[in-house]
Amino acid sequence: MAESGSLPTGFGELEVLAVGTVLLVEALTGLCLNSLTILSFCKMPELRTPTHLLVLSLALADSGISLNALVAATASLRRSWPYGSDGCQAHGFQGFVTALASICSTAAVAWGRYHHYCTRSQLAWNTAISLVICVWLSSAFWAALPLLGWGRYDYEPLGTCCTLDYSRGDRNFISFLFTMAFFNFFLPLFITVISYQLMEQKLRKTGHLQVPALIAKTVPTINAINYALGSEMVHKGIWQCLSPQRSERDRAR
Repeated sequence: MAESGSLPTGFGELEVLAVGTVLLVEALTGLCLNSLTILSFCKMPELRTPTHLLVLSLALADSGISLNALVAATASLRRSWPYGSDGCQAHGFQGFVTALASICSTAAVAWGRYHHYCTRSQLAWNTAISLVICVWLSSAFWAALPLLGWGRYDYEPLGTCCTLDYSRGDRNFISFLFTMAFFNFFLPLFITVISYQLMEQKLRKTGHLQVPALIAKTVPTINAINYALGSEMVHKGIWQCLSPQRSERDRAR
């Protein structure tokens, strides 16, 4: 880890500044877009449905990723990690929880859309709430394992943020990595792809599948645009949030 005010070993001034700037832009953009989604869900009763609850879970997860990136951006721009070893463990845990929750929420949204379009029935609140709880409990479980000794959180090469220590090649980390990847990457990816394929076959579409934002789980901006801001109802909710006087006149009519 770099000392305060000094450049990390092996990195130049321009590289450190570029990393910090990119992280800062992505963090602020992701926070703004996902905050609009969350605010719309809270302000617009029409959006308070079981299906949109899954989208809300995704927005919350991506907001957490953006907050994690904001901390990393701040540390990168000041050229050092200011929160010590315990802060590194907390940063790694929080980032991993929200990243896993984003991946699993993406799969939940895909399944929810399949259920809506292919069964032509509304998703039940009990089912949606159970899915969200399972997503976050599972994410917290897997993210806690490195704190308990299976896997490990450590500083990234730049020394200004923390994540899984991918440099370790021992049996402990390899077993954790492959087991975690199966349940938290390949399984959600399978659910996402199959859900959209079945939905495409059901609706007899010939175009491309909707973007499975699983690939972009580290880009909350893309998730917000694809899953939330792409909804006409969310557009209306955001417009009501940004222009409350007009929305009051509409309700009065």
